[in-house]
Amino acid sequence: MKIRFWGVRGSIASPGPKTVRYGGNTTCIEIRTDSNELIILDAGTGIFPLSHTLLAELPLTANVLITHSHWDHIQGLPFFVPNFIPGNVLRLHGAFDPISGNGIEQVMSVQLQYSYFPVREAELKARTEYVTLTPEQSIQIGTAKVTPYLLNHPVINFGYRIESAGKSVFFTGDHEPPYNIYDAADPEFHEYQQLVDEKEHGIVRAMHGVDVLIADSSYTAQEYPAKRGWGHGSFESSLAYAKRAKVGTVFFTHHEPTRSDDALESVFASVCAAHPASPGAPQMRLAREGDTFEF
Repeated sequence: MKIRFWGVRGSIASPGPKTVRYGGNTTCIEIRTDSNELIILDAGTGIFPLSHTLLAELPLTANVLITHSHWDHIQGLPFFVPNFIPGNVLRLHGAFDPISGNGIEQVMSVQLQYSYFPVREAELKARTEYVTLTPEQSIQIGTAKVTPYLLNHPVINFGYRIESAGKSVFFTGDHEPPYNIYDAADPEFHEYQQLVDEKEHGIVRAMHGVDVLIADSSYTAQEYPAKRGWGHGSFESSLAYAKRAKVGTVFFTHHEPTRSDDALESVFASVCAAHPASPGAPQMRLAREGDTFEF
């Protein structure tokens, strides 16, 4: 299986000299099975450069798995070049939104209005198909088994486990570890803590034993308290998941857009120093735009 990172920043694209090494595009990850089947995780601005490389493979069926509908994970869809070429298929997978009452089709219909984009969905030359997923109900994409899991974010967010030919990867999308909303002195605390613990155990089971975990690591441990409830994890929480789930390699991603490359490397070095390598521990890597990882 091969992973290639096309966008690793969170919240808003952040191009410029201070992010040139790790990249400024928002979330998009290309997965290739050993049979060269294409799966795309999220459609942030990184899907635009990815789409140009796909022009050598036409006609194309692109299976895109959307974790959630926040802009930085869908804003590249109108600029996906194969959409404008007859014979291609964009198959968009994602969650039903109980707030709007719509399935994953809304992420295209909302963006492709004349108020926001000059081309309507009906004018696209490729065929668009929509697949609304159910938590923990697996689907098959070629040789790959894909299972969505409901994680913790202010909107419905799916983490995806992808398994093919004995290899596996889990992508969290945006995820903040569940926490107790009550103070310890509140009568509701202990009952709610049971729900938190059950949710955490379920997330660890979903990730368990994967070769690669790609995890939302927006904040440091020092930054997190001021961002609590925003729906993002930290380097420390991602590493804790990786250790508990006994994964092979953890990639820290969804980099804070205001964090320069130098600052990002400094944070990563501190995490590595605090958690030195040991037998059986996960390998730790910073996700970098353009990098590939094969296993």
